[in-house]
Amino acid sequence: MNEEKMAIGYVVKKKFYLALLSGLFAFLLLIGTFGFTGTAFALPLGGIGDFFVEFDELEGKNFQLLPHIGETGEVDAAPMVRNKMDSATIKGLHIYKDLQMPGTKQWVRFHIWVGGTATISGLIQDARFISAHLSFEELHVREKNTPDFSENWTQSAKTIKITDAKIVTDYLFQSAVTLEGAKISVEYIDEPEIIDQ
Repeated sequence: MNEEKMAIGYVVKKKFYLALLSGLFAFLLLIGTFGFTGTAFALPLGGIGDFFVEFDELEGKNFQLLPHIGETGEVDAAPMVRNKMDSATIKGLHIYKDLQMPGTKQWVRFHIWVGGTATISGLIQDARFISAHLSFEELHVREKNTPDFSENWTQSAKTIKITDAKIVTDYLFQSAVTLEGAKISVEYIDEPEIIDQ
């Protein structure tokens, strides 16, 4: 008997990995949509390299700013500032991340736009660049004689108001977040955004 081998199909590896990674990212965005329709709890973002946060206005309570050494997408330890707030309300929030598509030279930008007000409790953010207008109520700056880098100096305020902000961050954590009128979109871009300090 002569057995005949028949090819049923084949896998294009480049397209397979592109579809796999796109599906995983879409799954992560789906998890994020729980916060868009109500409230998401304990939402961390970190270890994925720089992402950008822009907003028109933020009002926060019990603000703290601390020196911090944190991980980025490129290095294990980079100098940053850690911002903490018990609660915050944000207007005109826009978060975006640039990613290179696997196996290609094509870049895409993932956007999260919030048309309404974003309310956050338990906010922690590690930033390596901040451009904004800041105003504080009951601002305290303290310095300590200690070898612990994170406690050498601290800045705290009862309230903080930030307007016209652009922040490059590598870690973001919120105990609970509500995003009114959130929209997610993806666009092709020529190259990633890079901010040199």
